[in-house]
Amino acid sequence: MTQSTSVNSANSTTRFDALGITVFAQSVAMIAEEMGVRLERAAVSPNVRERRDASCAVFDADGRMVAQAAHIPVHLGAMPESVAAVRARSPRPRDVFVLNDPAHGGSHLPDITMVEVVGHPTHSDQIIGYMAVRAHHADVGGMSPGSMPFGATELVQEGLIIPPVRIEIGGVPQDEMLALMLANVRTPQERVGDLRAQRSACAAGADSWQRLFHTHGDAWCVQAISALLDYTERTTRAALHALNGVSGTCADALEGDGVTNDAIAVVATVSVADDTLFVDLTGSSGAVAGNVNAPSAVARAAALFVLRVLLDSDDVPVNDGLARALRLTIPEDCVANAKRPSAVAAGNVELSQRLTDAMLQALGDGIRAHGLSADALPAQGQGTMNNVTLGGRGWTFYETLGGGQGASARAPGPSAVHVGMSNTRNTPVESLEWAYPMRIAAYARRWGSGGSGAHVGGDGVHRVYVPLEPVVMTLLTERRAFPPHGILGGGDGRSGENHCGARVLPAKGRWSLAAGEPLTIDTPGGGGYGRASD
Repeated sequence: MTQSTSVNSANSTTRFDALGITVFAQSVAMIAEEMGVRLERAAVSPNVRERRDASCAVFDADGRMVAQAAHIPVHLGAMPESVAAVRARSPRPRDVFVLNDPAHGGSHLPDITMVEVVGHPTHSDQIIGYMAVRAHHADVGGMSPGSMPFGATELVQEGLIIPPVRIEIGGVPQDEMLALMLANVRTPQERVGDLRAQRSACAAGADSWQRLFHTHGDAWCVQAISALLDYTERTTRAALHALNGVSGTCADALEGDGVTNDAIAVVATVSVADDTLFVDLTGSSGAVAGNVNAPSAVARAAALFVLRVLLDSDDVPVNDGLARALRLTIPEDCVANAKRPSAVAAGNVELSQRLTDAMLQALGDGIRAHGLSADALPAQGQGTMNNVTLGGRGWTFYETLGGGQGASARAPGPSAVHVGMSNTRNTPVESLEWAYPMRIAAYARRWGSGGSGAHVGGDGVHRVYVPLEPVVMTLLTERRAFPPHGILGGGDGRSGENHCGARVLPAKGRWSLAAGEPLTIDTPGGGGYGRASD
């Protein structure tokens, strides 16, 4: 029997069956996808144009996320807090805000979020939604090129902090605010180019959202949005229902914070009750001196990603309805609940990965202990984004690298892919060498780095950078000491390695490279599934 949802308004009642909701869900998802295409085509930096380190989402007038493009999980799970911060600033239609402050929904400072306030197509003073675009900018100032510094102990060391501020008021650009931002970065021309691309993406989303309201009318659109979010919640809770009573705990660790090499505990207890996923980070380390702390928005993004993976279906839209089935508990003093002035640059990229690892393992262990199938949940993947930042006179380059995904009961793990909270591409060699004074001496699959098993883990990658002029290099990596674990007898993936010539480099650090001095990054492989003899 086809389910339908009835939504009452003052003027009418509209019934949406599953087909109608699906059609509407696809139409609004395409708005977000269109924004992403516009952003990529208009961007200046290879980081956004080629590597696609950016995300787009559509929000309704109440700040509820209605649709997101298939972009970066760590961005999208955190952006609702950015929109909430904008809504707290008494926005007006056609205002455009930018922000990166972790205290207001930001993840880390290089991720600049732009939010356009969308007005009604005929009633100019009525807000009907918000378009949000988050992009990683290759420099926002701070103590080292690329704004992903090693050893930062305060947020102000990592770059320019931007609370929610208007760069357009009623559609009128605020040039002085833009000038202030550009005066605090090392590469202003590239930054303004990427900001203009974000502005173009927001405008594309706003135009499509207004056309939707113009075509179908206010009442129909409001009802359709509520029906879609209710459908997502209902579908999510139905999937969780079979797991009621499941509970598991996983203790993992980060390999230092850039100030000390001490292991930093990451503990996740995951349970399902009342058709709701509960995630508790009690037992995790308190805030640390270095910059692997992360704001709570990042922990929320990790938990939402795990919930989405658990659904094991492409038919469930990702929107505010998904978040209704999640309850997250984070201690006040926690590495995943950073407060000012804690530094956070590496927390967004590395702690988010470890949180995901711990949550998925806890969930998988709990499901199997409950006598249920956990075939959809893999062994641990590479568990790091392998952050590489290089900078010279007048330029900065940043990228993350793929590695091995963990194997599962269904198949071996994919090789050379971005895992967990990262969904970017690698920078193409041609684009990198055209844009920067660098060469890539080698780029290959790291054969044999995946864990053994009935299904083997995916392999990492091998990449060698050779700067053509002296540069400052920063590495923020993980899984160099603690390898990704296999499951049910599967072997661990091979740990990652960093080298400068013949010299072994630690997981995190900042160094100067001479022209022609090679930097080699070997990323981790994924864990294997089951015993090879099986």
